[in-house]
Amino acid sequence: MSIAAVLLLAVALGADSFSLCLGIGLAGVRRAQVYLISLTVLLFHIFMPLLGWYAGEYVGSLLGRWAGYIGAAVLLYLGVKMIRGGLRPPADDPDPVSLHTAGLLLLAASVSMDALSVGFTLGTQRVNLLATVLTFGIVAGLMTYLGLVLGKLLGRLAGARAQLLGGLILLGMGIKLVV
Repeated sequence: MSIAAVLLLAVALGADSFSLCLGIGLAGVRRAQVYLISLTVLLFHIFMPLLGWYAGEYVGSLLGRWAGYIGAAVLLYLGVKMIRGGLRPPADDPDPVSLHTAGLLLLAASVSMDALSVGFTLGTQRVNLLATVLTFGIVAGLMTYLGLVLGKLLGRLAGARAQLLGGLILLGMGIKLVV
């Protein structure tokens, strides 16, 4: 597999994280949260293809189904919470999104499930596994960071409407995972 193909695949794998984090960023996130979420997604995009490489298709199909449902539930919950916040009268200083440890791990797992399935197929390709998964992780981490920062910037510009938009994005992503 060529370097260009690995980079294109990495961008495709990071696209879910970018769009999801754009929605989260619209609701408002603290700088520390941006770094923590980005690092967690980066690590999951390294770990999940390795897990897929070693675990085999059976385990992946079991994890994929349940992780998708759990991830969808988290997205739906966050989306409804953001929409409710967007419908309330605006506060002077909106509270940033709060992701506890379990929510952060579920978020990272939900956006990296496709990396798990890609890990199954890496074994059939001639790739440097370590370089490939590091590329996946770095690109996904950067795309996550950009989504959060861009969403935060747009959230400041659009105010309360941004929270509604972010909530709708998260609801749409959650419904997409279920359907």
